[in-house]
Amino acid sequence: MIETDIDLQPHNTLAISARSAHFARVCTLDELREALVFAREQNLPILPLGGGSNIVLTGDFPGLAIQVDLRGLSFGANQGGQVIEAAAGENWHQLVMTTVKNGIGGLENLALIPGKIGAAPIQNIGAYGIELCDRFVGLQAVEIATGELHEFSKEDCGFAYRDSIFKGRLRDKYIITQVTLQLPQSWQPRINYPALRQYILAHDWNCDSLTPGQVAQAVIDIRNSKLPLPDKIPNAGSFFKNPLVDSGLYQNLKAEHPDLVAYASGEHWKLAAGWLIDRAGWRGLRRSTVGVHEQQALVLVNPGRGAGDELVQLAQDIAEDIHSKFGVSLEPEPRYYP
Repeated sequence: MIETDIDLQPHNTLAISARSAHFARVCTLDELREALVFAREQNLPILPLGGGSNIVLTGDFPGLAIQVDLRGLSFGANQGGQVIEAAAGENWHQLVMTTVKNGIGGLENLALIPGKIGAAPIQNIGAYGIELCDRFVGLQAVEIATGELHEFSKEDCGFAYRDSIFKGRLRDKYIITQVTLQLPQSWQPRINYPALRQYILAHDWNCDSLTPGQVAQAVIDIRNSKLPLPDKIPNAGSFFKNPLVDSGLYQNLKAEHPDLVAYASGEHWKLAAGWLIDRAGWRGLRRSTVGVHEQQALVLVNPGRGAGDELVQLAQDIAEDIHSKFGVSLEPEPRYYP
């Protein structure tokens, strides 16, 4: 059923109040196709909604917001290990915890990432040394222009750091409906990420006998110590990507700032955006209804439930300051609408 003039504040984790001209919650492929027919007939832009954890509403949306609530999980196996087929409306963290509770390893480093499964491939979610593409097989997506269902392989998706073809050439062309993952037959914990290894050593856990559950608990505890829960302090998680820079710029910054936090990434270096923002003096800043979280400078918060343009202005000011002080460009992770 198509609703009109709906407040989207309950549908985004930044709790930005913005209205959508039309709104539809879809639970089946047929309902999704019917909503797309309505949008085509009315010549309306589409705003796909999952958990609303990766969007910034900069104003009212003049089209059709579609909350994708397709459900369903299935587990199987092949020679490579455990195969999971998950509908787009399933909660990502709940999927991770389902695997962990069943002793299945492979997703534990991605615990507590907010949002739904359908959004995960769009920005190739990642944390603590793992990216979605490491466990990805393929997906199904409905073409917005035709309503046809298409299959995409891992290669088709063009994954890169916090990126995929759905943020580039196929942006606004498809709505993801199902994701297929493959978890390894012979699981080995990935604990090279410094904060993760420090946690494990501090708890005197034997690195040679770790379980997926232990790694997941470590990730959850670390994230909870740094990141505010959206239902307590509205936020969209990490607001900026960690920038990739060439070796020359890295060496210059390292010489000037010996405590610079960075990680080798092929021929480039990945700088910790949170460190840059913190060093520039933004952590804990409050401006009107928005601000920078006091414990993690990478997280922008909206405690006053202000307008999206206030948050966007804050993000722009931070990015300009970082470029001025370090010569580094910051790119937002969430997408701005409209």
